[in-house]
Amino acid sequence: MTISRRTLLQAASVSSASLALPSIALAAEPLKELRLDYAYYSPPSLVLRRFGWLEDEFKKDGVAIKWVFSAGSNRALEYLNASSLDIGSSAGLAALLSKANGNPITAPYIFSRPEWTALVVPKDSPIQSLKDLKGKKIAATKGTDPYLFLLRALKTAGLKRSDIEHVSLQHADGRVALEQGRVDAWAGLDPIMAASELDSGARLIYRNVAFNTYGFLNVREEFLASHPAEVARVITAYERARKWILANTTEAAKIVAEEAKVSLQVALLQVKLRTDFSNPLPSQEHIKALQAAAPILVDEALVKPDADLNKAIASLVNTKFSVPLIQRT
Repeated sequence: MTISRRTLLQAASVSSASLALPSIALAAEPLKELRLDYAYYSPPSLVLRRFGWLEDEFKKDGVAIKWVFSAGSNRALEYLNASSLDIGSSAGLAALLSKANGNPITAPYIFSRPEWTALVVPKDSPIQSLKDLKGKKIAATKGTDPYLFLLRALKTAGLKRSDIEHVSLQHADGRVALEQGRVDAWAGLDPIMAASELDSGARLIYRNVAFNTYGFLNVREEFLASHPAEVARVITAYERARKWILANTTEAAKIVAEEAKVSLQVALLQVKLRTDFSNPLPSQEHIKALQAAAPILVDEALVKPDADLNKAIASLVNTKFSVPLIQRT
């Protein structure tokens, strides 16, 4: 789990150059606690937490690892903005929305390329297409990929947010509301969505993998500037988890199943069939995906009219920091 001094120095040098934060002193007090999130939508975080690899890595330095549960991107980003997390996981477009609204974060690592959201209706629903959603109650968690997916999906059918009744619920509560008939549709999130599909017969009426933005591992800019070596060690651990998942997919699914309290079949659907772990390095691919998605943030007045989204994307997607840490599989 250790990485070389040369690699750490390379990462630290890249970090300070790419972030360009002259107002932040890079010298910092020794770290005593490292705060990260874990989430059911981030299998690598569950693997890391289960095996204690970060605890082992930082034990010799006297650094405690604190794990904080994120129920959705909105929670992870709120915790980062409040400085109660140092590193947190979210969807890419959700991170951009938060960044554009003032959250000082950067993303030096991609933990997955998932198809983790779709629009879901009960098995016996008469709704068959996006156009059928007009006037309907739809559950979605604000500030997350499923909510932004919903807005983008509606637009493809010529509908706006005002054409539906949005019910703001956290992901797990959205599933309950759908299955109890309190909403007509739900913008779901795996593995909860996969559980509703396999266990309750819920139907996915609209899927579009291009509207599922990537899994971003976000770091507070100040923390990355003052603790680049520690961030590099976390990313190295994430790389270990990613490669372990690729080599042990079923075992990884078992961990997801146990943590999220879903069946192994549900977890396998999420981990094996709906998640790509092959490309962890932030690149032009991720920048272009956010550029394509960004207009919905303006169209729906989720950011200020004068927000410079291209600038926000450029400072969010950190394409340099992890280069010396990642060997693409």
